[in-house]
Amino acid sequence: MSGIAVIESVALFGSAGKSPEALIDTTAARVNVVTMEPDEPLARRAGDPLDALARHDLDPFSVEELEARIGALTAEIERTQRHLHRAVNHRASADALFKR
Repeated sequence: MSGIAVIESVALFGSAGKSPEALIDTTAARVNVVTMEPDEPLARRAGDPLDALARHDLDPFSVEELEARIGALTAEIERTQRHLHRAVNHRASADALFKR
C-alpha cells in the first residue's frame, strides 16, 4: 500500500498509529446458517400465502367446496400465466429495442 493511501485510511478512520489492515474486522461472519428442509427445495418468505395454501388441511371441505377451490385456483393459475406471458413479451421487446 502506498504511503498516501495509508495516510488517507488513517485520516478517514481516525486511528492514528494503526495500519489499515488492523482496522478490518477479522471475525468470520455467519452467512446462510439456516438449513432448508429436504422436502422444501425453494425457501419461501415468512407468511407466504402460497405456502399457507399448500399446508391447508383439505379434509374438512365438502365436494362442492373442493370444486370451488379448484375453480379459484385454476383462475389464479390462468391469471399468473397471463402475467408471465406479458412479462416475457415485455422483456423480448426491451431486448429487441436495445440490441439495435
